[in-house]
Amino acid sequence: MKRGTKMLSVFVVAWALGLPAWAQVKELPTQTITISGSIETIDQGKRAMNIKTANGEFVAVNVPESVKRFHDLKVGDHVKATYNNNVIVRLKPPGEPDINTAATEYSKGGQSNPSQVQLMMRKMTASIVGIDRGASSISFEGPNGWKYSRRVVDPTVFDQVKVGDKVDITWNTDLTLSVE
Repeated sequence: MKRGTKMLSVFVVAWALGLPAWAQVKELPTQTITISGSIETIDQGKRAMNIKTANGEFVAVNVPESVKRFHDLKVGDHVKATYNNNVIVRLKPPGEPDINTAATEYSKGGQSNPSQVQLMMRKMTASIVGIDRGASSISFEGPNGWKYSRRVVDPTVFDQVKVGDKVDITWNTDLTLSVE
């Protein structure tokens, strides 16, 4: 659960960065997060590992099923996981159908390096369920009970939206895992 929360947090942070600069359609700069360190623990059955970074922090990483050479990884290997997040936020016109899709693709590394790139694309419609001008925040609710509140930096956003409005969020994330 904690490992899934880490990945979801990366998505939510990337998506949330779009709210301060609200526009009809707004593409945000790519956000890149890199985790580098040595494998401290590895669970072959769960396809999970803990990476110890240079500053001593432990980060849990789930390894996709498509990484065929996962069994070649071992405690002590130095690895790098890089997440690139590209986010687009769009105010949805009234009457347009909701969306809720996700797709994942994989590409393999070379023969000498068990690297893997995982590409994920998520599109969803979320409704604005609360606006708190005093706290400068907006609350959203999406499919499957997904809920999120975000502090809004740009106060002009409040003049452009209202409770009940819908937004489409599209984010593309690629995860590259490689042995160094």
